[in-house]
Amino acid sequence: MRNHSSALLASLFGALTLSACSPAQNWRDVTFEGTALKVQLPCKPDRTTRSVPFGVVPVELQVVGCESGAAMVAVMTAALPTGADASAVMAAWQKATLDNARVNQPLASGQQQAWQRPGQLPLTTSMRVQAPGQRANGEPVNMDAVWGAVAEGERVRLVHAVVYDRKISADLANTLFDGIKP
Repeated sequence: MRNHSSALLASLFGALTLSACSPAQNWRDVTFEGTALKVQLPCKPDRTTRSVPFGVVPVELQVVGCESGAAMVAVMTAALPTGADASAVMAAWQKATLDNARVNQPLASGQQQAWQRPGQLPLTTSMRVQAPGQRANGEPVNMDAVWGAVAEGERVRLVHAVVYDRKISADLANTLFDGIKP
């Protein structure tokens, strides 16, 4: 589990360093290779793919991300091996993300809520989290993040989207999260 969390943290750090867009929001559809998953991003994204151990089997984690004004926006997805426990993997991914952002845990009830989109699997770990934290350099940052899962044949695909900024625009976060289409 420790290797799993470290790999997720490294992927998140990679997503946070992606930046190749203008400050103005210019929403565009973005697809992920080998899947029907589509998202909308407010700026031209950079992309990366890396092998990350989810449990004992490595999976290909696809990441798209960009900067929109002062906000860092990223969407990540990975198809789990057949038979993997999607809820357990998603819970570990959530913990790694919150630990990386130095979010105080356990979360207060107002900081988390169920997050369900059309076409998503009804997992109890599908949630939205809004919480203050810290960047790696110690500066304060707010995080608005969602995690969900969709079926792809015999497998499950996990999806994670996040916005980091000093002050997160509700319109930016809601548009990003509403634009995730399985």
